Amino acid sequence: MHPFVLATVGGAMIGAAAVLLMALNGRIAGVSGILAGAFHQPAHQRLWRWLFVFGLVLGGALPALVFPDLKAPEPQAGIGLAAAAGLIVGLGTGVGSGCTSGHGICGISRFSKRSVVATLTFMAAGIATVTALRWLPL
Repeated sequence: MHPFVLATVGGAMIGAAAVLLMALNGRIAGVSGILAGAFHQPAHQRLWRWLFVFGLVLGGALPALVFPDLKAPEPQAGIGLAAAAGLIVGLGTGVGSGCTSGHGICGISRFSKRSVVATLTFMAAGIATVTALRWLPL
């Protein structure tokens, strides 16, 4: 299946999940907040959060299960760099009071100025990082 089709279907599923979570639960689909709440919220608030996280994992695995010939690209970084990047992203979501899903998908759709600024910052940092890693001799 063409990557554009997979990305389109994935984007539609993310949008549908965000709309359904807001409509059915009155919550914003900010993944970092949902994941943190799965550990720190009262017990009656944890089940839906764990189900949401499980759905994210299943949604990532589903294309490989449905299309066995579908191969993920080989990572170009080692496990250490990937772990460090994950920690930095986690730190950034704390400093930025949310992640790309909360700000970029849900915040912008609610016309939040703060989310527009946060998303522009995420994008600028991502562009700068990719540019530095591809063009600078590191």
